[in-house]
Amino acid sequence: MGWAYDMDEKRRQGKTLAGWLHLMSAPVFSIFYFLFLISLFSSCGSESGYFRIDGEFKGFNQGEFYVYSPDGGIRRLDTIKVQRGKFTYRVPLDTTATFVLVFPNYSEIPVFGASGAKLELEGDASHLKEIEVNGSEENDLMTAFRLKISNMTPPEITNAASDFIQKNPHTLAAIYVLTKYFIQAEPDDYQMTFALAKNIQNASPQNKHIAKIVSYLEGMKNLRDKSLIPKFTAIDIKGKPISNSDLYSKVNVITTWATWNYESMNIQRELKRMEKENGVNNLKIVSICLDASDKECRKMMDRDSITWSNVCDGRMWETPALVKLGLTKVPDNIITDSKGRIIAHSLPVSKLKEEIEKLMN
Repeated sequence: MGWAYDMDEKRRQGKTLAGWLHLMSAPVFSIFYFLFLISLFSSCGSESGYFRIDGEFKGFNQGEFYVYSPDGGIRRLDTIKVQRGKFTYRVPLDTTATFVLVFPNYSEIPVFGASGAKLELEGDASHLKEIEVNGSEENDLMTAFRLKISNMTPPEITNAASDFIQKNPHTLAAIYVLTKYFIQAEPDDYQMTFALAKNIQNASPQNKHIAKIVSYLEGMKNLRDKSLIPKFTAIDIKGKPISNSDLYSKVNVITTWATWNYESMNIQRELKRMEKENGVNNLKIVSICLDASDKECRKMMDRDSITWSNVCDGRMWETPALVKLGLTKVPDNIITDSKGRIIAHSLPVSKLKEEIEKLMN
């Protein structure tokens, strides 16, 4: 900063800021320069090349929660620590990106960052749906949408989400809403979901994240009962290659999970029990972990004695096998028979258990 350099020169000459200002004989000029300094310091409040969130929670005096970026703003899962109800999160960022805050009760809040941007987040930890994110027009849009749907029924939320996307297709918020309320919820109306995705892509043709989502949706066409599982290859966490040709047991299950998603970890434990009951020759399991680092994945596998192939490449939603298989949420799953035919997919844990037992018998 040019002014900082000049000040260093003045200090080297033994002059203080006050002394320097006294050199200005015209009082009006001194006042003008003082105001200029204030405005200069104010403009430096946002650091170019960084994104920052300052937050304050009621009812959350001390603890931690997590943040990840589905579109590459950060390449790992970060931990945010809360002290005396307040926190600050600062990360290098030279573009725009979506950040998802994940709380201990697995609730999540999206925020949209940009280089040099600073956001403020405040609210009551016992009413996470009502937490407000301020600091940019896009975050104001998302906050208004979250508050609007907080007491809606699922069909009403779907309609509101569709309307939001159609009115704001050029925003990162539209991509988040599409992912959260259509793709991860397993779309009932595939054609409508695909049309909404294409609408966003047409508005932001250079956005690589929406391009990947469109690819996901195209991959979902393969998830039809009785169709063959798409061909895929991957390297598991132990360095072993795995592909669709390895799924030759009587019943084969592919699942997605993450250490930050309780339901998905519960499914892994249930599958472990079923593997023990039926034997590895009858039940073949392959899991894809969406963690940003394999450290937590390995820890959970060791703790629960999980020995089957787990893919964890740190690429989260960009893991190539997910795109090939059309798996779009956590948890998610595919069941195939010994010939590679898809028997069922995207089942909740109770239905997954029921379907496996039925096929075994």
